[in-house]
Amino acid sequence: MVVDFRMGDVLRLRKAHPCGGFQWEVVRLGADIGLRCLTCGRRVLLERSVLEKRLKAFLSRGADGPLAEQGR
Repeated sequence: MVVDFRMGDVLRLRKAHPCGGFQWEVVRLGADIGLRCLTCGRRVLLERSVLEKRLKAFLSRGADGPLAEQGR
């Protein structure tokens, strides 16, 4: 099953970032997912499959895309 990531999602990953932060914001979508640490601001790119394995929970969800607003 594919996890539905959205821009602006705030995620909690299984292991802490070296700065001690667990919370990450999705800032880029594609084959690789761009994340920004909410503690120190560091940006990283993770493959979608790697991120799905490391994901522990969604803390908040980003806004739906324009397709959701049109009822598709």
